[in-house]
Amino acid sequence: MQKHGFKKASVLLKKNIQKASESRGFAQSRVLTHWSEIVGEEIASISVPTKVSYKTDGLGATLTVLTSGSNALILEMQKEFMRNKINAVYGYNAVHKIRITQSSPIAVIKKNKISEGISSKQQTSNTEISASVENALKEVGDKNLRQALEELAINVFTKLENSSSSER
Repeated sequence: MQKHGFKKASVLLKKNIQKASESRGFAQSRVLTHWSEIVGEEIASISVPTKVSYKTDGLGATLTVLTSGSNALILEMQKEFMRNKINAVYGYNAVHKIRITQSSPIAVIKKNKISEGISSKQQTSNTEISASVENALKEVGDKNLRQALEELAINVFTKLENSSSSER
């Protein structure tokens, strides 16, 4: 027998977000968006996650990480640490193997700058949006509902802001 009533927005959107991420070859999108939080600033400053691929038998994924040639040995020594940190975030053995790929230091820096620029821009606009959303939803009594509505509103406003800035 099914329960009827309200559901969290995250529950309703999870499949759609996962499909969109999978279509881009990255089912665990959290690794991309929260790389520095997962592996730490030191490792994140010298590496960029680029792809997650799956075997046909479905036994864990392979995460491909881009780094410069001089940092490849450092990351090679940190593979197990990174894998444990990533799997701790998911709560299961999501990443079975990490593949280190090398590129020029300039390419790694550019990719890091792009991802840092996007996240810092989002954080600034999210802070402004969050303040106005929080003010608008202060009357909502249920803490979980208020938090879900805040997250939904922030995501909607951020998407609208990003789409309007890309049209310029």
